[in-house]
Amino acid sequence: MKQIISGSLAVFLFLAMLVSPKAVFNGAESGLLLWFQIVFPTLFPFMLVSSLMLAGGGLDIIARLFGKLSSLLFATSPNGAFAVIAGFLCGYPMGAKTSADLVRSGRISRDEGAYLLSFCNNTSPIFIINFIVWKTFDREELMLPTLLILILVPALLSQIFRRFYLRGRKHFPSVSEKSGNSAKAFDFSMLDSCLTDSFESIVKVGLYIIFFSILISLLKEPADGHPLLASVLPLLEITNGILMIHGSIPDLSVSYPLVLGLTSFGGICAAAQTECMVRDAGLPFLPYIAQKLTAAAAASLLGVIYLRVF
Repeated sequence: MKQIISGSLAVFLFLAMLVSPKAVFNGAESGLLLWFQIVFPTLFPFMLVSSLMLAGGGLDIIARLFGKLSSLLFATSPNGAFAVIAGFLCGYPMGAKTSADLVRSGRISRDEGAYLLSFCNNTSPIFIINFIVWKTFDREELMLPTLLILILVPALLSQIFRRFYLRGRKHFPSVSEKSGNSAKAFDFSMLDSCLTDSFESIVKVGLYIIFFSILISLLKEPADGHPLLASVLPLLEITNGILMIHGSIPDLSVSYPLVLGLTSFGGICAAAQTECMVRDAGLPFLPYIAQKLTAAAAASLLGVIYLRVF
């Protein structure tokens, strides 16, 4: 049955692409430009530096500087502090990639990696400020509440999620590092390896963005006459989705909470990128989706409360 469904969807997509080549071209073009002009220059440097830190000993410095604070606030091990910082500051899917890299290299346990994934894979503050507050809503007074809601919601939910992974402990303990994964002195072979790993990851992110941009372009015209499809379409990709919500719903009391919810969830494209990053690290994906949906509901609710109170 799964093969029949997946095969039917592939055939349907193939036929739709043959019938609407212009929509395919426009979607691929917009996805490529989004990746090349925004995602690549924003995300690739962080991926590269993250890989260099894991390989060259920078993780130990981060653990010493922020390990105790992260343990106090989020019950992580000292090494887990790096995933917290990357996940809240660098944007999708850096939190997932960093958590998976730490698990694969033996710096944290699999339980801690799953816990970090539950709240550390978020939209970057730069995206929130530039794209949501300034470009989409163009209302500077929304900057502080938007940042607070989208940062505090996952941070507060971590207090609940940790109970499923700590197994009665107060915090995650440090683990013995896997043999062969200790920090090494910097050389060009290390740089080459980190460049290759980072480039492979950023290309995968770009391909997912292009694929989902093509889907959106193909479904836009059919969605005009079908309200249910039109309501689901913004969930496919966060950037296009935010613009669609804002463009179709002029009422701020409705569009703002919906945008907060979509931003907190990240969209199906971000979920696919996340699954790609954690696939071989043994981190559970379905619980991650449930946790992101919980965060999306909480962010939307706080958006409604903010607009009604202030």
